[in-house]
Amino acid sequence: MTDDHNKHHLSMEDKEIILVGTAHVSRESADLVERVIKEEKPDTVAVELCQSRYQAITQENKWQETDLIKVIREKKAFLLLSNLMLASFQKKIGKKLGIKPGEEMLRAVNTAKEMEADIHLADRDIRTTLSRTWRLMGFWTKFKLVFQLITSMGDVEEIEKEDIEKLKQQDVLETLLSELGKTLPELQRVLIDERDQYLAHKIRTAPGDKIVAVVGAGHVPGIKKYWSEPVDMEALEIIPPKGKWVGFIKWGIPALVIALIILGFYMAGANAGADMIKWWILANAALAGLGAACALAHPLTVLAAFVASPITSLNPMVAAGWVAGLVQVFLVKPKVKDFQRLPEDIVSVKGFWRNKITRILLIVVLTNLGSSLGAFVAIPLMAKAF
Repeated sequence: MTDDHNKHHLSMEDKEIILVGTAHVSRESADLVERVIKEEKPDTVAVELCQSRYQAITQENKWQETDLIKVIREKKAFLLLSNLMLASFQKKIGKKLGIKPGEEMLRAVNTAKEMEADIHLADRDIRTTLSRTWRLMGFWTKFKLVFQLITSMGDVEEIEKEDIEKLKQQDVLETLLSELGKTLPELQRVLIDERDQYLAHKIRTAPGDKIVAVVGAGHVPGIKKYWSEPVDMEALEIIPPKGKWVGFIKWGIPALVIALIILGFYMAGANAGADMIKWWILANAALAGLGAACALAHPLTVLAAFVASPITSLNPMVAAGWVAGLVQVFLVKPKVKDFQRLPEDIVSVKGFWRNKITRILLIVVLTNLGSSLGAFVAIPLMAKAF
């Protein structure tokens, strides 16, 4: 692709905007970004980054400030684990092509500093995008996403050339969700259309008279489309409430289980009621404990998951994974070296299980998954007691 093909001149009132479309895994794009900024000498350089991703590429030691207890308590373990898996996928692609992930954005930031231009973060927070995406998915779609995230951690040599070509136009999240987007158009809206609107607004309202904006080439047509249209930024920042069915399941399953046990004692006798309690405890405890064990949790953490699950499954305010994760944190405290090794460890499946930080996140997620499956397995077993 030629430089002219990747440079687009836009305007807004008295502002001149040079929009640079980049390939996310291309050394040529990184070189182009640096050259354009030096030639144009802009007042501001806008980049397709949010605050968290900006810190990730500019502050390599930022991971050392992660408060795992806070992450678990705020129910963000899966979100953080997803981010790490996405980073893993991008690192492997970058390593295969001999370029550091996000190099074109890092080059834009560094060149802007060198030219004493302001840096303007133009993308929506990745956590908001992930949360809005997650809320749109049904159970099986979420399962497919988790499966795609896990398989993305496989051997980089298995990544097809077509996937690399997609990465030149899309970012990692868009690439991994592209197949799901075909069956769930709402994902396309959140991942592409909404971000195109967000980027267009942030770029055209960036400070300065002359602005160089660096974005993935895949967003250029959308930014042009929405360039002159009003954008409701507040609506794009809102995380939709959970669906009514989520609340029903959250409170309905515990109510159903308790009702079944009461009916069992009342209609089928004490033995039937006791059998129901037994199946509830065994199914929940066994599968939650298995989930923790699959994450190579400390034996006492597995025991905590085993004991907590039958109780927490009846209390929508607490999850077995949170209990297991907190126990693991106190038993096997992550050290500075675990944070320092995190960028290297996330590149391999073995590293994910070896690093104390990612292992804790895996314990939370897999224990919660086991506990949820345990509840669904237990109910039909309990019903047989009638």
